[in-house]
Amino acid sequence: MAFFQALMPIVGWLIASSINNYIEKYDHWIAAILLTILGIKMILESFKKEEHKNFDPLNLKVNITLALATSIDALFVGFTFALFHSGLIMPVIIIGTVTFIVAMLGMLFGKKIGAAFGKKLEILGGIILIIIAVKILFSHL
Repeated sequence: MAFFQALMPIVGWLIASSINNYIEKYDHWIAAILLTILGIKMILESFKKEEHKNFDPLNLKVNITLALATSIDALFVGFTFALFHSGLIMPVIIIGTVTFIVAMLGMLFGKKIGAAFGKKLEILGGIILIIIAVKILFSHL
């Protein structure tokens, strides 16, 4: 998971850097829209009922699929980094390290903490992304 979370911002940054000249006038709108969509998605997903399925998280295929699926938002984060010409190395190191630590802690404490705070933290994360999007728009208007 940490590998994919660290890799996806790089991929997003590379994609956005290659098309930055074409979208430079609208980059703040694109970043704000992407962050807002991610924020709304997080909030909406927090209200969905969880389906209990049997799966083996230690299975390599399951692990790679899960890591890829949960890192798609990091692709858009990398895209946003490129649009604002911000550095990439330190955020990628931080993202990978934090993801590794949180994934390990999640396996240790996941059932207890997830049951108590999971939905609330997901809503909070979505709200924070939307606030960042609004801040981006206000700083460019």
